[in-house]
Amino acid sequence: MHVLKSKKEQNEQKRVSFLRFWTIRYLVTLVIGLTLIGFVTGIIIRQSTFNKNLDIDRYLAEEVAARMLDQIVGTDIPTNGNDELFYNRQKLLELSGSPSIYVVDTNGTILMENRSKDHLNISSFSKELISSEREVRRIKNIDGEDYYLVKRPISLNDSVLGWVVVIQSEEDLTAVDQEYKLLFLMILSAAVLGWAAIYFLSKRLLKPIENVAKAAKEVEAGNYDVELNEKVREQEVYDLVHSFKEMAHKLEQLESLRAELLAGVTHELKTPVTSISGLLQAVNEDVVTGEEAKEFLAISLQETNRLQKMVSDLLDFNSFAANAIPVNKKPGLIGESVKEMVYQWSIIQDNAGIEVTIHKPKEDVEVYTDALRLQQILINLLNNAKQAIQGEGKITINIYSVDTEVMAIDVQDNGTGIPIEEQDLIFERFYRGEEKKYKIRGLGLGLPFSKMLARAMGGDLKLKESSPDGTVFTITLPFKG
Repeated sequence: MHVLKSKKEQNEQKRVSFLRFWTIRYLVTLVIGLTLIGFVTGIIIRQSTFNKNLDIDRYLAEEVAARMLDQIVGTDIPTNGNDELFYNRQKLLELSGSPSIYVVDTNGTILMENRSKDHLNISSFSKELISSEREVRRIKNIDGEDYYLVKRPISLNDSVLGWVVVIQSEEDLTAVDQEYKLLFLMILSAAVLGWAAIYFLSKRLLKPIENVAKAAKEVEAGNYDVELNEKVREQEVYDLVHSFKEMAHKLEQLESLRAELLAGVTHELKTPVTSISGLLQAVNEDVVTGEEAKEFLAISLQETNRLQKMVSDLLDFNSFAANAIPVNKKPGLIGESVKEMVYQWSIIQDNAGIEVTIHKPKEDVEVYTDALRLQQILINLLNNAKQAIQGEGKITINIYSVDTEVMAIDVQDNGTGIPIEEQDLIFERFYRGEEKKYKIRGLGLGLPFSKMLARAMGGDLKLKESSPDGTVFTITLPFKG
């Protein structure tokens, strides 16, 4: 017991509020998702920045080569006085870094240069590097860094006089600090906005659920008069609130009905006991003698039989509800079975003035059922029909196929019918209608028991229709087991 209690306490400790549960999980999911998006976006931004800066270096080299042509005298490239030229080009292009710019001859000798503050220590370029057809080259791991070299020829009359070489570190080419900051702010803003949205939306959704939970505790305590606001826009939440209110109302009705029916059952059982006690006491004390005493004893026996019948009904119903009564389904011809059942019922009943008619298919069909249980259902329906007719009348039994899998038996009478307000309650245990309650004694278990029997055989029992002109009950049975 202590171990079970400890486990229960642990489970209760693990429970968290709906708001906390979902907002934390949503926030974790949001952070993971935005982190992945930020990582991929950062790579894309870095690559885009690199390509853009490399294109600018190409354009810078081309611009410097074009300006150098304006200063060439003959075929000689000037060797000084071009710092302003380099500076103006860099300023014009708004370079993100400070590339090193070199003007070299065809042998790789440096004629002019504008080295950046973190320039490479280069005194000359190899002839192979200069004469290579590749305009962009990557220079790996020089002083621990990677560099990119961009070159453009200085051409005059289809003759290459020299080269403009631009060198910039990969770190400068991919410098995107400002973009990263902006990306971080955007992701952080999206995370905060997303968390706030789910928090307030969850809080809005939580309110009606909390109200339903509180109402459930009220119902658990026996208070069925709960107030819930049904003015919600969400269809699912409305369905939850509306269904709970309907359930609470139904439970209130059933609780009231239970108390009333319990009192009724107690009264029904007490009445014959009181009658038997009074009659036997009169005989025992010689209040009545002779033939009158015999009559009192006969009445006592009749009341005893009725009491036994009511107790037997209670025991049968409880046993069947606990699945203690077996149902043995076997194939049999439905038309002949029903005809025999009606015949047996009619010979033990005082059916003066009641006409029973059976309509069955031209060719009898085989169904899978328990004949004994079907007879119990049919006799109960016939007895109810007889009570509803109250004198002369007609009972019609119609046997027909619903579809290829189900056979139906309609039991119709032309009695007084069942009031509309009682029709939803006739299959409730111990329920008895207002008229029947005072005119016919019983426990109100006939129809509930019959419905349980029908379902146990794979079919069902339903009230098809009822009006002041009569009532129709339908038994459905399967063709196959």
